[in-house]
Amino acid sequence: MNKRNATAAIIGAGDYIGAEIAKKFAAEGFSIFAGRRNGDKLAPLVRDIEASGGTISARSLDARKEDEIIAFLNDADRQAPLEVCIFNIGANVNFPILDTTERVFRKVWEMACYSGFLAGREAARLMLPRGQGNIFFTGATASLRGGSGYAAFASAKFGLRAVAQAMARELGPRNIHVGHLIIDSGVNTAWVQQRRLEALGPDALSDPDALMPPASVAEAYWQLYQQPRSAWTFELEIRPFKEKW
Repeated sequence: MNKRNATAAIIGAGDYIGAEIAKKFAAEGFSIFAGRRNGDKLAPLVRDIEASGGTISARSLDARKEDEIIAFLNDADRQAPLEVCIFNIGANVNFPILDTTERVFRKVWEMACYSGFLAGREAARLMLPRGQGNIFFTGATASLRGGSGYAAFASAKFGLRAVAQAMARELGPRNIHVGHLIIDSGVNTAWVQQRRLEALGPDALSDPDALMPPASVAEAYWQLYQQPRSAWTFELEIRPFKEKW
């Protein structure tokens, strides 16, 4: 492993996608700064990365709190210059419109949109003086269309996409690569597996190609990071080859 004097901050370093992103960038020599609610759950990720020779700092983070985001990214930048910031908070919920309470709608927006704005703004504040950096956002099918029962989730993801697009147009000419990754598929997590079993029955998990492996998402982010500035992608859609679209 060739260590870099650079940090990759993962906001929303959950057990699946976020963890795989952290492992990938750690394996490529980045110092990792990982945050999630209930930071004690990051202990297995810390063990895995350190056992592989990587460097990681982990902490609890409520990304909806401006002061926490500012402190988190400032500390990440002190570890080593912040070169990559990946916002990976989901907040996927499904409620019929009449069952979507004000609290649910507001909370989903705070988690999936507002906190993305805070993360992107503060990452840009640190990167702009150096004239380089990468800010990436995890999107979903709901970033492009509102499905039945997804008014809260889709509105938040639509909003996050708009934030990312506005940032890309503003920051791209200043050598900051802003990208939005649309995962147009279910991801192979325990929660998604359970939902598929409940909806489709015992054969729902028989096809290994039906769900997106979290490691494949991490590889897509690594490809975005590696792009030369002469050919930056703003929006990348990924899906398994068997996914209908």
